[in-house]
Amino acid sequence: MNEPYFINMKSELLRSDLKTNLDTARSALGETADFNIINIAIGSTDCAVLSIEGMASTQLMAELVFEPLTGFSNKEPTAGDMIEMLEKHSLMSTDRQIVTDFGTLFELLFSGFAAILIDGIPRAVCLGIQGFEKRPVSIPETEQTISGSRDSFTETLRTNISLVRRRLKTPALRFEILKVGKLSVTDVCIAHIEGRADADSLQTIRQKLQSIELDTILNAGYLMPFVDKTYSRSVFSAVTVTERPDNACAALNEGKILVIIDGTPGCMLLPTVFADNFRTMDDYCEKPFYAAFSRWIKYISFLLAVLLPGLYTALVMFHPEVFPLKLLLNLAAAEVATPYPPVVEMLLLMVLFEIMREAGVRLPRSVGGAVSIVGGLIIGDAAVKSGMVSQPLLIVVGMTATASFVLPSLYPAITVLRLIFIIAGGFGGLYGIAVALTLLIFNIAAVDQYGTAFTSPLLPMRPHGLTDIFSRAGFPQLAKRHTTVTNDTADEQ
Repeated sequence: MNEPYFINMKSELLRSDLKTNLDTARSALGETADFNIINIAIGSTDCAVLSIEGMASTQLMAELVFEPLTGFSNKEPTAGDMIEMLEKHSLMSTDRQIVTDFGTLFELLFSGFAAILIDGIPRAVCLGIQGFEKRPVSIPETEQTISGSRDSFTETLRTNISLVRRRLKTPALRFEILKVGKLSVTDVCIAHIEGRADADSLQTIRQKLQSIELDTILNAGYLMPFVDKTYSRSVFSAVTVTERPDNACAALNEGKILVIIDGTPGCMLLPTVFADNFRTMDDYCEKPFYAAFSRWIKYISFLLAVLLPGLYTALVMFHPEVFPLKLLLNLAAAEVATPYPPVVEMLLLMVLFEIMREAGVRLPRSVGGAVSIVGGLIIGDAAVKSGMVSQPLLIVVGMTATASFVLPSLYPAITVLRLIFIIAGGFGGLYGIAVALTLLIFNIAAVDQYGTAFTSPLLPMRPHGLTDIFSRAGFPQLAKRHTTVTNDTADEQ
């Protein structure tokens, strides 16, 4: 298709002559095979029904379009009678739009609408009768739950909106749909609760989405560099993607803004703070003391996943005096039998672990488990017996790998930071670890998204939000106050 010609066609108005409109539509769509035109004569008036095969439901088209249209033929209507009946008196579809230009007509056709064109009328009546194939609501795949809800977002935008609306039955909940992508014309929905979300942040997000000039928007990753201003400057992402509607509703209640993309089984949460990665909906299904214990386990797992390999390397190579004598002798005997220094062994094992993990993720589930068996049992055992790596180092790698799986949302950042700390500990000892840790703290503290610090509510200090970092307040206490990402309010009941 000639792109400049198509761009000019998008703003061209519909004509009164039916044949001219049909010829223009065929020419603009390049005689594509899935473009259907059905000509109908209602009395002495010529009409045409336009649709895209596979996008519109054939059953709904027969019941809501063809049957009512053929019912008009007994009245011998004129073109004016037909358009008045369709626009003012008919109830053929709950989603009905009147279109006067080809650009809007094509967008609705590609969204599952059927368009009715009448000879002598320079506009079209578009009826929403979507019938494209879609995945049903299923259980979450990446965010497993124990006591929370077991439905997840799908690839259909309207379904995702309904999953949020079903949980928040308040008129303050707002949905705004934008068109993003010059070729894909993807529906992107901004959701927020009026009065909770920051108005300036909402306007900024809207402007950033409207200014995107990409040709296609296929998933949330396409939008992140535009809505996350620290995307290329920070190891951590200030934008979280969730596939669980209950997480999305909890974020809305906290004053956050959702960005839902059509075709993506999830939504983006803006803005995100670092502590959000350590909270789950299961925490609010358990008693506060166990929720606090669970969160401490997550923080300890994060430190182990990031620091343990580098710390082990630094202590073995530069500070062996910190180990007890018996443990030191065992470590020395194990390291003497290996040909490489600990830093090289650690880096090789970590790279090998990432290769096996990537293979397990990409392979079908039926054979994905075999990768862990081959890697963990055969390769690991053979590497120790052959003297290529030491057994204590293999234990450290296993502990690190297990701890990193506790926080799936932080896994990309953990993977990179782990390698950085191994190199820092291998070449600088504890001093290298201290320098890398200081730089990491600076990097976390420097992230600021839409007026909300990534370290909030710890820095800057927000007393009402501190309770939810390392523990969880009881629901009687939560009912007396409401905390958002931008401010604290204490509403005593």
